[in-house]
Amino acid sequence: MTIDLREDPIALTAALVDIPSVSLDEAVIADIVERALREQTTGFEVLRHGNVVLARTNHGKPTRVILAGHLDTVPIADNVPSRFDTDAEGAAVMFGCGTVDMKSGDAVFLHLAATVADPVCDLTLIFYDGEEIAAEHNGLGHIERDLPQWLDGDLAILGEPSGGWVEAGCQGTLRARLTTEGTRAHSARSWLGDNAVHRLAPVLQRLSEYQARQVDIDGCVYREGLSAVRVQGGVAGNVVPDVAELDVNFRFAPDRSVDEAIAHVREVFAGLDLRFEVTDSAPGALPGLTAPAAADLIASVESHGGGGVRAKYGWTDVSRFAARGIPAVNFGPGDPNLAHKRDEHVPTAQITAVAAILRNYLVGGA
Repeated sequence: MTIDLREDPIALTAALVDIPSVSLDEAVIADIVERALREQTTGFEVLRHGNVVLARTNHGKPTRVILAGHLDTVPIADNVPSRFDTDAEGAAVMFGCGTVDMKSGDAVFLHLAATVADPVCDLTLIFYDGEEIAAEHNGLGHIERDLPQWLDGDLAILGEPSGGWVEAGCQGTLRARLTTEGTRAHSARSWLGDNAVHRLAPVLQRLSEYQARQVDIDGCVYREGLSAVRVQGGVAGNVVPDVAELDVNFRFAPDRSVDEAIAHVREVFAGLDLRFEVTDSAPGALPGLTAPAAADLIASVESHGGGGVRAKYGWTDVSRFAARGIPAVNFGPGDPNLAHKRDEHVPTAQITAVAAILRNYLVGGA
């Protein structure tokens, strides 16, 4: 199978959606993307690393822009191949697994690589695997470890769905397990025991009373949140449990480091009789909108009818670039609220609009 990078990015999106590429099964789509970049673009050095496809120009331009997108999707839910329909207002939409997250963004990047003849910047393209699953499989992380020079640039644009808005930076994320302990007993003689599940009551009370911060950074408002996401306890229907666990997830603004986030969550539950264990964490990413390359992108979005600029809620791989001191934003077609849904779909007009805005940006248009 082949894809035509020069055809309309709407058609290119459909072609990519029709190539199944569930996480850990990206070899076929990586082969097709690699071959298309080698055969249909000029001036690009193309490299394959596992199931990551990289391409870059080296023309000595004053700036370098990175366009990065993941090739994998969540498991297919009877939503491949793609299909076209209309929404309630009669606008054309494309349905299919990955239409939002994020094969429409990939299609835009691939199309621009083949059709923008003389960009004002050097370009690096990264199409990677394993984003939708555990971090150990993330192809961008593998590039960060094995080929870090490929992540150097003045601005990174990830094609994550953002509805045509520039979603700047991202929240950090922290998961912690709070464990309470008691004494096991027969429930018919419950006074002989100490119920560990009951000991979670003050933990839940503090969560229900928690007041989250809202932080304005570079005009982007990040709203924090601390939530219980899992609870486990119990031995049998006639036993007072001696152990209970509650997992909490803290989504924090990028002005906090991971260590500061951990200290804050510990403070929330200070004084309670429990065991506290951090099970997962990832730093956020500051917007970096004052960097010249980012400011030029925003100007292109605002002058060509894009959605403007807003904070990114959730964690994305922009964090990897921000940790390297590279401003990074999320900018792609599709409503992120539709990602991973059985009826995942993208307005085709958004694909066209994002492609036009990025084309204008890459050629230095006003």
